[in-house]
Amino acid sequence: MRLEVVEVGLACCAVEIAAAARAFPDLLADAPDGAPDAYVLVVSGTVATAQAEAVRARYDALPEPRAVLSYGACSNTGGPYWDSYAVVPGVDTLVPVDVYVPGCPPRPEALLDGLRLLEERFAGNSA
Repeated sequence: MRLEVVEVGLACCAVEIAAAARAFPDLLADAPDGAPDAYVLVVSGTVATAQAEAVRARYDALPEPRAVLSYGACSNTGGPYWDSYAVVPGVDTLVPVDVYVPGCPPRPEALLDGLRLLEERFAGNSA
């Protein structure tokens, strides 16, 4: 099962995703052999209301099968800014989220755990 990870790194958690990509170079690499089995949109960090339309458009542009992984407290719930008019109180108000990775910020390994969970879910759907 090969997932293509499409990242929307909006704040601090994007640094942890970069750390994961550095530690595991194949994580965000393009597929060497054709199309992936599924696409995963990873949303990390605070989603500002000004960015909401772009995040939704990026999700809508992904081919099926697709999933969303919300990475970090700000993406999951708006974090400490949850009650600001300028912040989306969780990316799940914009797109359906399949896996939530908690933390502020989560460790890079937590991203890998979330992606493995999605791989298992996709593999279960194809069997």
